[in-house]
Amino acid sequence: MKRKVVVTAINSITALGLNMEEAWPKLLEGRSGVKKISLFPPDDLETQIAAEVPQDFEEYSENYVKKRVARQMTRITRMALVCTKEVVEKGHIVPNFYPKDRCAVIMGVVNTANSSVEKGTDVKNMILKSMNNAMSAWVSLEFGFEGPNFSVSTACASSAYAIALAYDMISNGQADMVITGGADSIINPEEIKGFNALFALSTNNQNPEKASCPFSADRDGFVIGEGAGVVVLEAEETAKERKADILAELSGYAITSEAYNIVSPKDEGEGMYITMKKALEHAQIKPEEVNHINAHGTSTTLNDLLETKAIKKLFGKHAEKLTVVSSKSMIGHTIGAAGAIEAAITVKTINEQQVHPTINLEKSDPELDLNYVAKACAQDINVAMSNSFAFGGHNASLVFKNYK
Repeated sequence: MKRKVVVTAINSITALGLNMEEAWPKLLEGRSGVKKISLFPPDDLETQIAAEVPQDFEEYSENYVKKRVARQMTRITRMALVCTKEVVEKGHIVPNFYPKDRCAVIMGVVNTANSSVEKGTDVKNMILKSMNNAMSAWVSLEFGFEGPNFSVSTACASSAYAIALAYDMISNGQADMVITGGADSIINPEEIKGFNALFALSTNNQNPEKASCPFSADRDGFVIGEGAGVVVLEAEETAKERKADILAELSGYAITSEAYNIVSPKDEGEGMYITMKKALEHAQIKPEEVNHINAHGTSTTLNDLLETKAIKKLFGKHAEKLTVVSSKSMIGHTIGAAGAIEAAITVKTINEQQVHPTINLEKSDPELDLNYVAKACAQDINVAMSNSFAFGGHNASLVFKNYK
């Protein structure tokens, strides 16, 4: 018999704060974290804005990572470890409660951000900094976990895939606890130039806080964000045995491939529709039971239109009753970390019964007519979905249920 999977702790590092406690009030306020890039001089780039993590991260990280060890990690790998150590500490996770070989670590990683912007890379640490498995390995080393320890790379859906695989490990009895999530930063000249060449990024450099405007008619591309997100999953029976504070149930998921185009979704959002439909079927939840969707919502012309069409096709008349938000309107697109950060926000939304707004909804698009939530509101939420749809056709939908 498959085991029920529950969420017992969440955390994030984003442009709005170095942990979820800092970020959540700002999300409800509708505060933008997008500014002119400060990590390097961006003046020769078409896009000169991003949602950077607060500059005091390095000082903050010294509370969690020793300097000698920190030199072997990139800045973004440190974010993954700091985010994890804080969630274990504040979430009252007891690493020694379970046998070490029953604890796993799965991280969504596109790359470790060992780019031209990374400081302190030399011949002694270049390999360690560049290893795609570094994030999960450092977490495993930190807590002495001897269960499976690996990374998943599926572009913008990487950490959502990681959460899905973590669900399977617990559900099928291969692990009792999995620390899962991801971290990413592509705020560097080479990747910004690459996305500019694909006409994917916003170039609204004059109004950074308005640049990320999902579902608005004047959207002109996504805004790069950076950060880390961590979700702790446990089997319900063992979580209850250790008297854990259960935040939500992860009741199901779907991960699919569109097998269509390396950068574009299928016409009419068919691949997105199929993914969400499979996720609800896996969770054994009817469409009319869903109350809220944290959308992929990138602020690109195609994604926002096709995701809206997919939602309307799946939910029919019920789509009008859904609240649909894009966290990316405030924290930018955090690429490989997006699935985990937005999953954590979705769990927080269920826990607080409060929905953050999608900001910058200033120009309505007649084809985008769902309730994208212009202002934060209270809502009774029993079931919520978090979507991640990535380049390469990697789709993921996670379904969370109110445990209380």
